[in-house]
Amino acid sequence: MGWAGGTPVLRWRRGGGVGVRRESAVARGSVVGFRAVGVRVCRGARGNPCPVNGELGGRGTGGLCVECARLDRLHSVAADALADDPRVYRVYVAWFGPGLVKVGITREERGSARLLEQGAVVFSWLGRGPLMAARRTEELVRVALGVPDRIPYAEKRRVRAGLPGVAERAEEVRRTHARAGALAGWPESLERIGFEAVDHAAVFGLDGLPPAGGVVRELVAGGCVTGRLLAASGPDLHLATAAGVGGGVEVGGGGGGDGRVVVLDTRLMKGWELTGVRDGEGGLTVPVLDVRVGDVQGGLF
Repeated sequence: MGWAGGTPVLRWRRGGGVGVRRESAVARGSVVGFRAVGVRVCRGARGNPCPVNGELGGRGTGGLCVECARLDRLHSVAADALADDPRVYRVYVAWFGPGLVKVGITREERGSARLLEQGAVVFSWLGRGPLMAARRTEELVRVALGVPDRIPYAEKRRVRAGLPGVAERAEEVRRTHARAGALAGWPESLERIGFEAVDHAAVFGLDGLPPAGGVVRELVAGGCVTGRLLAASGPDLHLATAAGVGGGVEVGGGGGGDGRVVVLDTRLMKGWELTGVRDGEGGLTVPVLDVRVGDVQGGLF
């Protein structure tokens, strides 16, 4: 799943990944339904097909074999291998829920796409400038303020339902922004940006979102996922499953079409051939991990 103009879209190719990439918008309230077919295989990295068409396990979210993952990482900004990159980068502070604040960087030309992809509920820019200056600022904030540069998706999912109001969400970002701005040691080449909160709760559909009762653990051959879309945040679809439909494979106490809200991490779809399901078919027949209130998720991702 990606984001196009602030709208969640599923990106796919017809015919085993050799065709033109297409996009299908996923609107809240619509029914999402598909069946996984065959085996999950690596589709390649950076526009290059996988040379071995490597078979993948069902639980990984990367969607790449070892060699393609290495190629992807080599050309990633996170690898710090692009020190001479001439493009402008931005440093940001992002909020995912109470106590869940992170710092990060993104290419300026991408705008807020990276924040939508991560599921950031609120964010504010800190500064803009060359890649290495942005990297040094990110590290300064991370070390000096104890703000992480990564937050596990399990933590993000845990707090999405029942978020505080707009003002309270923005306040935690404002405080972090102010503390970061007061630090000594900012690179001279990084232009500071004043605080301005951008709130994605409405874009994601999080207002009034009920708590999730389960998380899809993996897709399996012949397994179906069907549900009405309540919210889309980052790579996650929050689906209302139909009571009595399907009958899922239970994993760690998780069930299938029992009327609960289930989260599908769409990164699990990478590498699968998918086919549609007709009305009345499908249900939820893939392994689901129970994450009801009081349960421990236990490092799913």
